[in-house]
Amino acid sequence: MPAGTARAGIPLVALLLAACYGVETGAGPPAGVVAESSAPEVYVALTRGASGVEVGGGGPVRVLDGEGQPIAELPAGTVARAATQGDRVGLHVAGMRLGPSLTLELWPRDSGTVRIADREYRGRVAITATTTGLLVVNRVGIEDYLAGVVNAEMGRRAPGEEAALEAQAIVSRTFALRVVGRWRTQGFDLLATISDQAYTGVASETPAGRAAVAATRGLVITYADQPIEAFFHSTCGGRTAGGAEAFVNGGLPYLQSVVDQGPTGQSWCAISPRYQWREEWTGEQLRATLRTTLPAAAGVSATRVTEVRDVVVTDRSSSGRVASIRIQLGTSGVPVTGQTIRHVLRPEGAPLLRSTTFEVQATRSANRLIRLVLEGHGNGHGVGMCQWGAVGRARAGYGAEQIVAAYFPGTTLERRW
Repeated sequence: MPAGTARAGIPLVALLLAACYGVETGAGPPAGVVAESSAPEVYVALTRGASGVEVGGGGPVRVLDGEGQPIAELPAGTVARAATQGDRVGLHVAGMRLGPSLTLELWPRDSGTVRIADREYRGRVAITATTTGLLVVNRVGIEDYLAGVVNAEMGRRAPGEEAALEAQAIVSRTFALRVVGRWRTQGFDLLATISDQAYTGVASETPAGRAAVAATRGLVITYADQPIEAFFHSTCGGRTAGGAEAFVNGGLPYLQSVVDQGPTGQSWCAISPRYQWREEWTGEQLRATLRTTLPAAAGVSATRVTEVRDVVVTDRSSSGRVASIRIQLGTSGVPVTGQTIRHVLRPEGAPLLRSTTFEVQATRSANRLIRLVLEGHGNGHGVGMCQWGAVGRARAGYGAEQIVAAYFPGTTLERRW
């Protein structure tokens, strides 16, 4: 094989092949990786469909094939690139090619971490070749996973707000436990994005977040002895939404609309920077927006969006959110309902409208809409725990269990491990 270097002058011979370091196969995890005795492991998809990904560069990492057979060890500081080779994955480093194999597993040494694309992750990482590219999955104990979720979701919190972090740990643990095995046939349980829960591994861990996870270890929210659908969102705007307002089959007894106000009548989440908001479009800007959003969200051809005559609220939910609107295009009206409204009235540069709690101000001239203003409250779908409301309650002295009980009435906390 051709000689070469990996990085920073590390010679090729520093790649210790399996025969040299004597890994025992079939004898449990490599040294330094400790499996939790009863807490489950979760499979978190970090990347899907990539043509290649950089691995290593932090601490020493062992490389095994999909059968658990050792292939090599990457010394600390060595960066390799995993890439598809037909229906398999190979590892390219310092002029060498390791594999190919259907799956490559990366195990950290000495209780360390695995670096994937400049981020460190606890547990181990499996890289699999699929028909669409590489699937990179972090297989990690649920408590270590939560340590990378709590502050990614809640941000860094100040002293006196620990109960909000603990409540988030409980809710996130419940969410993860509920979905374990959901997509395991595809190789993972969860996505590392806000589609499920934000997760960036060690980068988002903080001492306060790890303390919140440790303080609530094993605590899960249950209803009828089963983990609940533990939804959460940023800012409810003063009242949460019932589950059915945002989700099909969301009409669960514990997903009720909750008035989220303190003794003075002020919303607990009024401290949120997203508590109040305003969006505005000219007629031309709105037409351009709808030409982009209506085809994908409502199945309306862009060619129909020649003129916008009006936007009218036609129904509101029991929590006061907009449940349906009618967008008048020429002589025909297009009904839009539920969370689809947030996709259709998406502000420029934003993935979604902040919430469906808003009032409409429409200005028309010559039977055409020339200006649309939405003034609203809150951020997110509004179901379940309001994160900024949890912070407000924590500042007022509420404990984590009280916060959870407020947002999920009728539920029970159980310690599962």
